[in-house]
Amino acid sequence: MTKSDDKRVPALRFKGFTDEWEQRKLENITKRISRKNLNLDSTLPLTISAQYGLVDQRKFFDKQIASKKLENYLLLKNGEFAYNKSYSKDYPFGAIKRLNNYKLGVLSTLYIAFKPVSINTDYLEEYFDSTKWYKEIYKRATEGARNHGLLNISPQDFFELNLSIPNNRIEQERISEILKLLSLLITLQQRKLKDYSLIKKKLSNIFFNDTIVNQNNFLFKHRVKASQLFISFSKKGFVHLPVLSASQDKGMIFREDESKNILYAHNNLTNYKLVEPDDFVVHLRSFQGGFAYSDKTGIASPAYTIFKFKDDVDYNPVYWKEKFKSYNFIQLLKKVTYGVRDGRSISFSDFLSLYLTFPDIEIQNKIGSALSKLDTQISDQKKIIKKLENVKQFLLQNMFI
Repeated sequence: MTKSDDKRVPALRFKGFTDEWEQRKLENITKRISRKNLNLDSTLPLTISAQYGLVDQRKFFDKQIASKKLENYLLLKNGEFAYNKSYSKDYPFGAIKRLNNYKLGVLSTLYIAFKPVSINTDYLEEYFDSTKWYKEIYKRATEGARNHGLLNISPQDFFELNLSIPNNRIEQERISEILKLLSLLITLQQRKLKDYSLIKKKLSNIFFNDTIVNQNNFLFKHRVKASQLFISFSKKGFVHLPVLSASQDKGMIFREDESKNILYAHNNLTNYKLVEPDDFVVHLRSFQGGFAYSDKTGIASPAYTIFKFKDDVDYNPVYWKEKFKSYNFIQLLKKVTYGVRDGRSISFSDFLSLYLTFPDIEIQNKIGSALSKLDTQISDQKKIIKKLENVKQFLLQNMFI
């Protein structure tokens, strides 16, 4: 690929292509679709998903938003496009997607539907995944024209959009090919991430299910009250330490982006509690299903209860961190919380009264090691996906005008 000069060409393009791109109106390369679903050729209501494009509305929302009478809805065929004028943070000018997953589907007439007639359809799909068309929408639907979550842009104005496209169809194909290959790679890596997460979930269900473990002679030797293992404490923290919040999935996290290391006003933090590595933290008045494990030093709201293992207890922190997030433990804890997220207060003494089962430290270490390795793989996989997504965003912004 080569960099552009001052001509109407993208910042990045394949070698061998030097012609300037041409500017075409959308109406000259597409045809509007206004066919209705009069014969009920389809009963599949569609909606737009950021990741999957046009999808089954019933599965996406777990219910049907569309009217049960679908005769007056637009009938969309595979390969055709639709523009949803609803805007959001991720889609400040709405979203344009192609129907790829189904043969037919129906859409509200609030959508604008069209099909390509003189442009590579894959190129057009990738183009609308970029933000290059936003400026054209902005000209026709300014901030003041927004109403009830919809951009006020007419079909006539929409088809007046100006697009810069390569006149050479081969260049259109090359651009779409590399972007689609990258999308496929991202999808494959996302499936890999999903597999890792599923493996961890299934292993956790085995490791922390007392019945399964006992049936398989998993050396589940200990069953004692939590009061024999844990002790609560409360130390005032230093106000210059970063403020932490509890997250069941992520443990103790910095309230603000930790790279910014934002400090809070001293007079607001005088009663905040010290949190250190290997501490567990829970908000007993707004319990949401698990205890947060801390691997950081900081301070937390006085509303949190902080506890740790007693000095004479041998334990693997990863094992217990995962145990406190497990389904089996949550069900056990519900016995003393009387329901989750109902606003009722629970006491630390209620937790201490529970009987907890666990294996010897050697087995804890093995389980902790296995789950830690999976966590590393999951974390690495997320980084791979993020890098690939960044590469695609870079290409989307630099291979189009």
